[in-house]
Formats: sequence, structure tokens, C-alpha cells
Amino acid sequence: MEKRVLFKSAWLPWALIAPQMAVILVFFFWPAGQALYQSLLLEDAFGSSREFVGLDNFRRLFGDPGYLESFYTTAIFSALVAVSGLTIALLLAVMANRVVRGAGIYKTLLIWPYATAPVVAGVLWLMMFASPYGVLAYALREIGFEWNHLLNGKHAMALIVMAAVWKQISYNFLFFLAGLQSIPHSLIEAATIDGASPWKRFWSIVFPLLSPTTFFLLVINIVYAFFDTFAIVDAATHGGPGKDTSILVYKVYYDGFKALDINGSAAQSVVLMVIVVVLTVIQFKFVEKKVNY
Repeated sequence: MEKRVLFKSAWLPWALIAPQMAVILVFFFWPAGQALYQSLLLEDAFGSSREFVGLDNFRRLFGDPGYLESFYTTAIFSALVAVSGLTIALLLAVMANRVVRGAGIYKTLLIWPYATAPVVAGVLWLMMFASPYGVLAYALREIGFEWNHLLNGKHAMALIVMAAVWKQISYNFLFFLAGLQSIPHSLIEAATIDGASPWKRFWSIVFPLLSPTTFFLLVINIVYAFFDTFAIVDAATHGGPGKDTSILVYKVYYDGFKALDINGSAAQSVVLMVIVVVLTVIQFKFVEKKVNY
């Protein structure tokens, strides 16, 4: 039987949710409304003149080959971050779940990267690959691989993907570890008695039971790759070389604050918001059907 909380006063529930509603209104709906309004205007860089142009900013946006190229760059980047981050975090969680001695130390060390600010993560990985003094760049050069993220777009993409995955991997690890520890040991023991190999037990029992966690983390990681990786890109590559790592969220910043195209930048932020909403709806509508709760 479902339990419901009954309040004696009609205004008390509204008073309790008022602080959270105020935060959502001020920090989400108001900026989103401002961006939508500015995307329909044409202003000069100093804001001295303003003209309503309707959807002209969006037409100009989708007629720009550079903006369309950033779609492809963002798709590659988000796919690499989400798949790599979830795979590595799941592997670490499975290994940490088997540790008996010193488990707390391992878990603490694996959680630490999440406390690092994104810009610090970008600078950290940039320094490790900075030629000729970066430790990873030096190691690659010793084995005959010339690393140069300043001129090679693939190297620059690999750099920001590694930084973004490293920054997010602790978050994924925590949820996967919690999911693994919630699986009843009786199921694993029964499969072991039936002669199932460790690989078979993982794919037939463990992974299906982790599907709610995996689905949740998939949504979170895609949103993270679209929005929360701006500082990593700005600190590590500045969208370069050329525009090879200029993902959508970085292009919004570059066009708005450096190119001073305020209205074009607002139109880009509206498009980015719509893309993330559509991706989330698609995941909940189609991917969730294959999730075992």
C-alpha cells in the first residue's frame, strides 16, 4: 500500500519546495529564456542597436560549414567519453569489488579524481603530454611515437578525451561499485555451482542486473560530454589545432565572447539545449525498454 504524507496546512508543501523552485527558476529557466530571446535578435558588439530578426540567426548558423563540422566533432567526442568512461569504470569497479585487504584505500584513491576541477584536469593532462618535458610525451617519444597535439588533430582529440574520461571515471566507478555490491551473492553462488564460468556469470547475471545503473550513467555521461567539458577543452587545446577539438559548448563560448557574435552564440546554446533534451528523451523512450529493473 502506498504511503502518502498529509500536511495540515495547504501552503506548507509549497513553502518547502519554494527554495528549490527558486534555484531552478533563477539558474535554469531565466538563462534559458534569455538565450532564446537573444537568439531572435541582431545586436552589435556593444549592444547599442537591436533588431528583431526571427529565425535568421538559426538559418545563418546551419549554413555555416564550421558549425556543422562541430556537430561531427562533438558526436565523436561524446561517444568516446561515454563508452570509454563507462567501460573503464566498470572494469575498475569489478576489480575493486574483489579486493579484500586494503579495499578502503583502493576505493579512496579511485574516488579522488572526481574532486578535481575540470580546468585542473585539463591542465594536468596537458602538462603530461607537453613536449618535450611531459612525462607521457617523453615515454611515447622513447618508443618511437611522436606526439604533437598542437599540430595533430587526432592527438588533440585523444588528449581531451583522456582528460574528460579521467575526470568523470570516479563518478561512474562509485555507481558501478554500489550496483555490484547490491547484487545478491546467492545468485552468483548458484551460477558457480551450475558450472558457469566467471565470464558467463558476468554477462548472464551481473551485467543485466547492472543495466539500470548503466542506463543512468549513460545519460549522465552524454550530458557531461556535451556541457561539463568546456573547461577541459579550453585549458588543454583551446579548440585547436584549427577547429579539430571545437565541440559545440566551446564554440558557444568562442563565438560569444571572442568573436563577439552574441546572438549567434545564443542560437547555438538553444540548439545545444534542444539536442541534449532530444537525446535524453530518446534514451528514456527506447533504451530504457531494454533495462532490467
